[in-house]
Order: sequence, then C-alpha cells, then structure tokens
Amino acid sequence: MNAFFGSVFWLLVTLGVLVTFHEFGHYWVARRCGVKVLRFSVGFGRAIWSRKGRDGCEYQVAAIPLGGYVKMLDAREGDVDPALRDQEFTGKPIWQRIAIVAAGPGFNLLFTVIALWLMFMLGKPDIAPIVTAAPHSLAATAGIRAGDRIEQIDGEDIATWSDAIDTVANATLGRQPLPLTVVDPQGQTRHLILPLQQLAAGQDVGSYIETLGLQLASPPPVAATVVPGQPAARAGLQPGDLIQKVNGQAVVDFQDFSHHVAQQAALDPTLQLQVLRRQQVLQLTVTARKESMEGSPVRWMIGIGSQPAVMATLRYGPFKAFEAALATTWHNTRQSFNLIGKMLSGQASTRNLSGVVGIAQVANSSAQMGLAWFLNFLAMVSLSLAIINLLPIPILDGGHLLYYLIELVKGSPVSERIMLAGQYVGLVLLFTLMGLAFYNDIHRILSS
Repeated sequence: MNAFFGSVFWLLVTLGVLVTFHEFGHYWVARRCGVKVLRFSVGFGRAIWSRKGRDGCEYQVAAIPLGGYVKMLDAREGDVDPALRDQEFTGKPIWQRIAIVAAGPGFNLLFTVIALWLMFMLGKPDIAPIVTAAPHSLAATAGIRAGDRIEQIDGEDIATWSDAIDTVANATLGRQPLPLTVVDPQGQTRHLILPLQQLAAGQDVGSYIETLGLQLASPPPVAATVVPGQPAARAGLQPGDLIQKVNGQAVVDFQDFSHHVAQQAALDPTLQLQVLRRQQVLQLTVTARKESMEGSPVRWMIGIGSQPAVMATLRYGPFKAFEAALATTWHNTRQSFNLIGKMLSGQASTRNLSGVVGIAQVANSSAQMGLAWFLNFLAMVSLSLAIINLLPIPILDGGHLLYYLIELVKGSPVSERIMLAGQYVGLVLLFTLMGLAFYNDIHRILSS
C-alpha cells in the first residue's frame, strides 16, 4: 500500500472510529433521557448502507465520511405526533438537553483515556532522549552537547524522545526561556536554559524546531556490523572498530562519518581510514562504491552498520497505565487550550493548524509504527475533537451548550431567529477554519 492510499485508508479508519464513538455518545444519552432517535449516521450525504432497528431508528453509513450525526425527534423540524410528544427533544428538561449535547465530546474524552490506557499497557516503543545540537543553533548556544540525555524539561520528567520533542514544541509557542536538566555520557548533571525568547514571532512549530536545532544524537562512529564481501570487510575492518578519521579528517559520530565518506568519495573513492581497535590505532584503505539499499537513493557506502538507537519503551500494569492515561489526557488538554489561547491572542501562528490532509499523513505514519503508536494518535485526535466541539461556536456542540446556558440565565429559550443567525455565523467560522487548515496542509507539502 503506497503512501497516498495508506493515508486515505487510515484516515477513513480514524474518522470512522472516532465519529462513531462521538455520535454514539449523543445517541446513548438521548435514549437514556427518553428521546426518540430517528437516524444514526456515520458520514453525510447519500446512504451507502442502512438498516432499520427494532427501536425505529435508521442506522446508516453515508457517502461523505467527514463526520456524522444523530437525528432526534425535534419539534423545530416539523409537527410531532401527540403520542410521541414525551419523546421529543426540545420538550425535555434543560439539564437533559445539556447532557445529550455534551455527551458527544464527553465520549471522545472517554475514548482518549481508554486508548491511552491500552497504549501504556501494550507499551509504545520509543527512542531515549539522547540529543545533540546543530552547529551554531540556539540549542548549541544553550550548551547542549552530543550525547546529552534529557532528564527534565521545565521540571517535568522526560522518558522518551517523543516526550521531549512534544514538550519543547509546545513551549516554543510561548517563546519563553525553557529550563532543561541533562546528563552527559560521563554521568554529570547540568541545568541549561533554551533561549526560546530568541525565536521569531509568527512561525509554525516545525520552523521553530528547525531553528532551535535540538536533534537526536547520532550513534558513535563504531562499525557495529561489517557486511561480508563489501569494501570495509575486504579492507580488514572488523565489528567494534572505532573510526577516528576519514582522509585525515576527524570523525565525531556516525552521521559525521557518513558525511565524510560521501564528501571524500565524490573526489576519490579510495579512502584512508584511521580506526581504533583494542587500544591499537590502525590505518586501512577502503574503496567506497555507489549503491542503493532497498530502493533508497544511490549513495557512497563501504558496507558497515551503526549501533542501534537506545530504546525507551513505556509499559505499565493496568492501574499504573490508567493513572498515566489520566495524567497524559490532562496534560494534553492543558496544552491544547494553551495553543488555542495563544493563537487567539496572536502569540502563536495559525500556521500550526492542521487539517484533514495532515491528519491523514500522520494516521498512515503512526499506523506503520505499530498498534501502540496508532492508539496514541487516535487518542490525540479524539481529544482534539472533544475540545473543538466544545468551542462556543454555533453549529458545534459548544454553541448549543452556550444557547442552553443563556436559557438557564434568562429563563426562556433563545429565539429561533437568533439561533438561525448563529448557524450561519457558525458555518462561516467553521469553513474558514477548515479552509485555513487545508491551506496549511498544502503549504507544508509544497514546502517540503
């Protein structure tokens, strides 16, 4: 399955699962409150599958899979049979109407906790936060050195590279100095400050991370594996050899070694390597050759492999996993509202919005990384759906909740004229946000 079809497939899986769960929340609470549900639809438009239930509800899957809805018996949409008046939505007490509307986002929040709980029990394979800094970057200015392991960011413990980069990415939006605690390869602890205040305003997170220059550290320049029959093996290189120089140029790490090989081999494929083997310095002559491995671009290689990255898998028992799921949900909720607040105040750029194209790409990549990563992705999207739906924008659940809060205060429902005007405003706002997010997705693709 190529990237395009994979992205489309996993997008449909994501929307299908999350929309169904969201709408089931409305449906389930409505039924508990005695409201008659006429239709439960996953998707919009023409039905491609439908079935009538014993309860009289029509269950359907529609052609446009970008959402869904629950249609209830509602006097605002036509005459109601007097025999069914006690099952009509607007005739229910206001607290029941609030519960029905809030149930959709509430079920998305519940799904977030469940997905994270399962993820933590399965264990999400990740990489240890052992980092380096790009030359002349803000991270280098802060004192980050190759091989430093991040232990804490702003007082919070950090266990994986994903934790580290997500925390730093969110902090870049505030552009305030960020405290870090790192431990070097010798075990020495240092306290540093990332000067995020030096980041230019109005950029997206990706640009901030690139400017910051905080990167995963490359493995040391050790020949962890030597492929038989390849140039390195024929030259006498052995597993465990530490490569110190290429054509007299010092080598810092494996990435630096690969860079020197490509640069020097382009001038002359015959390379002089200085290696350290059991405290003995050796000089070896290797003739590099151009190859393509597993469909990757052709490049100069000598046939050695680097040490694998240090892994850090978070895996807990059921009770600890549930505690971690709740803590992660709360942390990400705070971060999401923080981002929304910064975008509304102009502190964070709207370039950070991502739409359906971006979601599809991340859905595909996370699915390829395994079930735990895909559960984490589903949890984050589900939480985003819960938060977005609670925004006080007419047409969203949050807009309806706003109407009911006004009704509680004034003692009577909001007029249909105001509600209709609100629907138009909500549509404009919603399509504006969707258009902006879609533009950002396309801009990111074209710029990459």
